Amino acid sequence: MVTVTDAPATPSPAPEPAVAPRLIATDLDGTLLHDDKTVSDRTIAALAAAERAGIEVFFVTGRPARWMDVVSDHVHGHGLAICANGAAVVDLHRGRRIVEVSPLDRTVALDVVDVLRGVAPGTTFAVERTGGSHYEPQYPPLHRDPAAVVAPVEKLLAEDFGPGPGTDTGMAADTVIVAPLGTPATFDTTGPGQPVLKLLAHHAELDPDAFLALARTAAGALASITRSSPTALLEISGLGVSKADTLARCCAERGITPQEVVAFGDMPNDMEMLTWAGTSYAMANAHPDVLAVTTGRTDSNNDDGVAAVIERILQSGPAGG
Repeated sequence: MVTVTDAPATPSPAPEPAVAPRLIATDLDGTLLHDDKTVSDRTIAALAAAERAGIEVFFVTGRPARWMDVVSDHVHGHGLAICANGAAVVDLHRGRRIVEVSPLDRTVALDVVDVLRGVAPGTTFAVERTGGSHYEPQYPPLHRDPAAVVAPVEKLLAEDFGPGPGTDTGMAADTVIVAPLGTPATFDTTGPGQPVLKLLAHHAELDPDAFLALARTAAGALASITRSSPTALLEISGLGVSKADTLARCCAERGITPQEVVAFGDMPNDMEMLTWAGTSYAMANAHPDVLAVTTGRTDSNNDDGVAAVIERILQSGPAGG
């Protein structure tokens, strides 16, 4: 079993970027947030200073939109965050409204369920839709939503599953649907048929990394599979959907190149983003696979490692300087 430690680290500065940073992309849990899920005063000050210097900040997280209140007051300018491992773009200036979705096709999700049940008996599932999370009866009570539907996953993934008419799904009226592989997609965002953002798969006995490897081998051709929890909990998105994919699209819209991006992360769901960005930092508490792919390391989340790097960037001169 892989053990992730929170041992002190000597930060190793990444090589000086060839161009001045224009955007900072940071994960939240285990990266920007302390373990008690708070943002330190030092980090708040560093984020604000970066924005004043002309460097945009994007929060890029596996969290759903409804869990973004912890950082909603600390996003400036554009107001956008990337949630659900890239499956949703959220406008924090508009009450955490979802403005872009890259959905997981429900029939593909059912195929993944069948595959994982075959290779890992005992797997239980939850479904994250734009309107909230819903669970199988045996799924562990990790972050239970009081309004969740508890039912077999087949029902949770049914075509007509959804809240009643008039229920707020958290999606803006002008939400952009980014269909997998560029195919047309139409969704009713106000009732049954709301998009699936993620399928969650939990196993009570398997090692987390072993479960991830097994799932990717068995079902990796069907969907994107990753993890960010210390438990054997997999996060399954549409094929090709990742933090990196959505971040790249947001950067392209702004004329920002990968070389102008500095990224921070700690877990496997951050790896595509960290390898895409021109400069990347793993937290001292990061998963070993993350430590192996980044261009630099910084202090742990509890020691404000993101703020330490931002402070160093700003000391070297303003963006574009």
